[in-house]
Amino acid sequence: MSNPYFKFKQFTVFHDKCAMKVGTDGALLGAWTDVSRSGRVLDVGTGSGLIALMLAQRSEADIVAIDVDADAVEQARENVERSPWKGRISVELLDARRMPEEWNGCFDTVVSNPPYFVEDVKSPSGSRNRARHADGLDFGSLLDGVRKVLSDEGAFSVVLPAETAPDFTALAMRRGLCLKRQTWVRTKPEGSPKRVLLELSVRPVLRTEVDSLVIESRPREYSPEFTELLRPYYLAL
Repeated sequence: MSNPYFKFKQFTVFHDKCAMKVGTDGALLGAWTDVSRSGRVLDVGTGSGLIALMLAQRSEADIVAIDVDADAVEQARENVERSPWKGRISVELLDARRMPEEWNGCFDTVVSNPPYFVEDVKSPSGSRNRARHADGLDFGSLLDGVRKVLSDEGAFSVVLPAETAPDFTALAMRRGLCLKRQTWVRTKPEGSPKRVLLELSVRPVLRTEVDSLVIESRPREYSPEFTELLRPYYLAL
């Protein structure tokens, strides 16, 4: 049986009730997202609450985390309650396609590790399917919701499979979002990118910052750039 929790330096995340467990995608996004000037943050599809907790650790922002899965919301609330930042994080059972009108233009940062395995063979578990597949929340619907709630100076950060980046970016541009930062993620130096981290801005940008990140320099040895990024969180770094 897998471990029901994942211990970080300043908090612990239980994920035994969640369809999707703590993983590298969420950890990368939580560490990579810029919240240096954020007063209010929205985490869409929070799952266990991992990203919301990571962002709370290195900001003073008020954070709202939402998910459509009741078990995930219950667990995220429990994880937040045990954390040092329970006064700044709220967790809501909410569909991103039905965000309240009063949220329009309210968030400086929106972040999401969205469902994306549209073509994969589906799991027998309904909740796992909702977490992994884009049937319920397609990219266009996600971006529509994000665009409404972002402030005029706001930005949206997301982690995706590398091959979806061009289509996702094109959809975002049609909604008035500009690609500000892009980091290609490789598991090994010689491999092709498996994931991409994107930051999309409401304000136009003159030039997109593009770089890459390798997770392992060699088998079972984290690269210097991965180590530096995750050092504030991972116990082993």
